[in-house]
Amino acid sequence: MQNPKEKIDLSQSILSLIFIFAMSVISFLVIHPFILGFSWASMIVIATWPLMLKIQNILWGKRLFAVLSMIIILLLLFIIPVFFVVNSLIATSIPLIHWFSSNTLEFPELIWLQDIPLIGKKIFISYQELLEGDGGELIREIKPYMGRTTEFFISQAKNCGLFFMHLILMLFFSIILYWNGEKASNAIRRFALRLSLKNGDAIILLAVQAVRAVALGVAVTALIQAVLSGIGLLISGVPYWALLMIIIVFSCLIQLGPLPILVPSIIWLYWNNSTTWGTILLIWSCLVFILDHILRPFFIRMGADFPILLILSGVIGGLLAFGMIGVFVGPVVLVIFYRLIISWIYGISIASFLKNPSSLKEKH
Repeated sequence: MQNPKEKIDLSQSILSLIFIFAMSVISFLVIHPFILGFSWASMIVIATWPLMLKIQNILWGKRLFAVLSMIIILLLLFIIPVFFVVNSLIATSIPLIHWFSSNTLEFPELIWLQDIPLIGKKIFISYQELLEGDGGELIREIKPYMGRTTEFFISQAKNCGLFFMHLILMLFFSIILYWNGEKASNAIRRFALRLSLKNGDAIILLAVQAVRAVALGVAVTALIQAVLSGIGLLISGVPYWALLMIIIVFSCLIQLGPLPILVPSIIWLYWNNSTTWGTILLIWSCLVFILDHILRPFFIRMGADFPILLILSGVIGGLLAFGMIGVFVGPVVLVIFYRLIISWIYGISIASFLKNPSSLKEKH
């Protein structure tokens, strides 16, 4: 009887592996420009899929009308606000470019320092000595490099162009995924079942729950905080309140909260003798800050019953590791890993745990 191992062609196996590896690398290089846009589209579609189905039921079951409605929502929430932010940054950076390129950098006199009680005169004298001594030398050292700042702004304009390209790709892929959501879901499910017949469906369900928990607990909370903060800034008379409101959205998404924007605004109001409005904005900011600690746990529990610390750790860690897309990728990875570890420790499958969460308590 012939040994099966003798029939193995080693050179053929090695060449096959090399071919598969080469094709995988080339395929990755081809789709690399589209990965970020597709990833954002996937996370957004997963998080908003129930909303799309509700809109479809309202609009006589027509998928076309539902997709158009979701695209309008994405335009209002993502594309248009980002466009206004970039437009405002460009408008404010043009005078800055001229100022840097003019080689006329001078430190302000800051005469008002003398009016500060007790220590004002000493600070003003020290500041004048700095300008007359090392300060003037510092200006002379900086001036030769000031003309090069235009290159920096040009490179940042290039980055803004790439960002807009990814937004357009996100919108394009969102349309495809909204239209063919069921087919994409079935394909992903088959792939997961090929990886693990026992836990494939459960892992997909965990990933979907994690994405929706982040979308509700992080994204929706950030939008609510930004809107409330924008109302406070508008009423109190802070300039550029719309731009600040959009910045607050991103600040809340990366878990810094609204206070890094609201606190300087409060200081600015007090500095300009608007003590009444400064106090009102201070009280309003405290309410917004407290509301953050109420809404986020509530919305995360709505998305899925996961430990809040696990979700927030995934958001911050994913952001540091993968950028903005890591806000969704980090929690998904941590949740799946957490469930795998817990299931392995207590000797139960993920699928059985999801069907009967009390089984973990019984094991414990």
